[in-house]
Amino acid sequence: MSSVLAAFLDAYADALRRHLDSPTHATLSEGYELGRRALVEDISLLDLTEHHFRFVTAAEAAARPPDPRLAESALEFLLQTLAALDIATRGYLDGTRRYEQQRSRADDLAGRDAFRTALVESLQDGFFVADARGTIIEVNSAFGALTGYGAADVPYPLPHPWSVPSTSRYPDLGTEALRFVIPIRHRDGRDLWLAVSTSALIKPENNEQIFVGTIRDVTAEHDAQARDQAASRLATAVGAATSVVEVLAVGLDELRRTVGAESAVVTVWPNRNTGPEVYVSGSIEPGTSNTEGPVLDAGARTLLERARRRPPRSLSAIPEGAESSEGIVAPLGETGDAALWLRFAAPRAITAADWTLFSLLIGHLSLAVQRARNFDQARSTSLTLQRAMLGPIELPPRFSVHYEPALPPLEIGGDWYDVVPLKDGTIGVVVGDCVGRGLSAAVVMGQLRSAARALLLRGAGPAQLLAELDPVAGRIPGAMCTTVCAAVLDPVRGLVRYSSAGHMPLILADVGEPGRLLEGGRSVPLATFEMPRRPEATTALSPGSTLVLFTDGLVEQRGVDIDEGFAKICAVLADTPGKLPREVADAVLSRLRPAAGYDDDVAMVVYRQPPSPLRLAVPAHADQLTALRRNLKAWLAAAAVPHDLASDLVAAANEACSNSIEHAYRDGAADHAVELTATCDTETVVIVVTDTGSWKPRSADPGNRGRGIDMMQALTEELDIDHTGPGTTVRMSVTLPAIKSPVANPLRGTHRRIAG
Repeated sequence: MSSVLAAFLDAYADALRRHLDSPTHATLSEGYELGRRALVEDISLLDLTEHHFRFVTAAEAAARPPDPRLAESALEFLLQTLAALDIATRGYLDGTRRYEQQRSRADDLAGRDAFRTALVESLQDGFFVADARGTIIEVNSAFGALTGYGAADVPYPLPHPWSVPSTSRYPDLGTEALRFVIPIRHRDGRDLWLAVSTSALIKPENNEQIFVGTIRDVTAEHDAQARDQAASRLATAVGAATSVVEVLAVGLDELRRTVGAESAVVTVWPNRNTGPEVYVSGSIEPGTSNTEGPVLDAGARTLLERARRRPPRSLSAIPEGAESSEGIVAPLGETGDAALWLRFAAPRAITAADWTLFSLLIGHLSLAVQRARNFDQARSTSLTLQRAMLGPIELPPRFSVHYEPALPPLEIGGDWYDVVPLKDGTIGVVVGDCVGRGLSAAVVMGQLRSAARALLLRGAGPAQLLAELDPVAGRIPGAMCTTVCAAVLDPVRGLVRYSSAGHMPLILADVGEPGRLLEGGRSVPLATFEMPRRPEATTALSPGSTLVLFTDGLVEQRGVDIDEGFAKICAVLADTPGKLPREVADAVLSRLRPAAGYDDDVAMVVYRQPPSPLRLAVPAHADQLTALRRNLKAWLAAAAVPHDLASDLVAAANEACSNSIEHAYRDGAADHAVELTATCDTETVVIVVTDTGSWKPRSADPGNRGRGIDMMQALTEELDIDHTGPGTTVRMSVTLPAIKSPVANPLRGTHRRIAG
């Protein structure tokens, strides 16, 4: 053996060993370079192949454990080397003595071609040769099996018959080795994904560029990767959702797009006594929705009803057993109270890969829905506890409260309010501010609020309440320096007694006047210094006046003087004598709210003192009723009567006055009058309409008229008509309802219809 041959075979063995240890594109490139070296050094093809198979046989015998891929990797390396040693090319290049020597060591050229053909056919991967224009001019049987297009029909010019029209063109093959993945359509109609590996060669006899390559079916790997990506997109989409509505709003859209469905419908049965809630993404059949949301026909509802009773993660096609399906249905979750329906735009066959994808995505959506339900339940429990800590849900009439924590999603913080009706008819009000924010401050707040309420119910006045809160705060970690304002309102006498432990001053506004600060009764915050007694102040509440108590978060802003906040509140109160307490609170918040929102907790209580009685005397003419209704409506607003109840009272009073004008004064004289008086106390509004005319009894058959008394009875709680003396007196009264306390950061509305 010559030294040149020995050196080449050693180099080949080293390169093959590296390829078997770690097959990469770089190791295959070494094989190709060795083939070119063999051409230059006149290396015998038989010497090369004999040496190759001896090496592989020895490697297989030494492999522990046996590696079934070893022979295939070795053949791939040999093929890459032989690509530069094409037999026909060598015949054209070498007509010399060396060629005759090699020919004598082989049976004949046909034998070597048969060897090459056998070598190529032994590959499990598809093999092809393409010319410079991309026309496939040679393929092996594995290529035909993978694509459905075999050697019998070559050549295959561009565009190749297996290419998918909607995909992008092949990458330019160029002169370098390439690896890429493309979709194809098999001759039998199946969609597959192939991994393609190509190398460029130059034919020596005519310098023509050709390409050789292999293809491998990677459909399973591609589908698995696509499933993982789809599941990741769905999980990402629903990851931030914290309610079932949010999960379905984003999850159904993502699911519908991923599987190519026209619509996705979910029905949820909250309980056994109500119908399902329907959530839809995408287009639905015409006529299947109304103003309240989507409505399912009987067939669709039955379909989903059956689906929700199936075992979890069980999917079924619609219709079952058909070659093409219009959609699929499946239970959603494991509780049996929800179902999913995916409807395709057109019937289609569902493959095994489709079923795997559907099951994976629906499983992820089910988990997200269950997580959201758990979050909703935990949030509901948390909100119930928070609201119980914060204060009363129902307030006495003429009150409004507002609470806004600085750290959502918490609904409580260190600020608090409390409104407590007392036995003697007075009303206790407490507003406080603990140091800090968030849950730790809320824990302190809850203890102090409970202690203050207990002291109010025991009969403590404002100063005594704060004095007895001092030792309580001293024993609660984190309660030091808490500021509190305690007040006791006496609506009947028109007085407010108050005491402040380092808190914001109360602001009182008489009707039509700017607010003024009540700065009496001031002392240090709780648990800071020992005080023999705390001061207390008393101020008169004029009829219709408005009192505001609040925490510092309402008026304190960085870079803004706190007196500016006080001035803004006082100015707002001057323009709100005819507004309800809730509307006063909204006006104050609107005026003072920073553009970026409050950075501290805010608590506010607004109280309206009952106004002076309203007394109106108008001529007994119908054209006077408009002004009467307008004046009565304004007085009712000043009395903090809710708008719906005020509308009923205005209508009832208008009917009483109309009756007096029409029936009491039937002589047509111009000097008659109707008097209206409206009064209110802490809980009741009374309206009295009086005339000096004659009483007209009700007709036995009033026909289309004569329903005035029935109307007044329906619009008021008590109706008394006295016509025994001169004239008639109609007395109507209602009890003011308790005020529902608003909740800070209310839950977002849940819209059943989810637009696609």
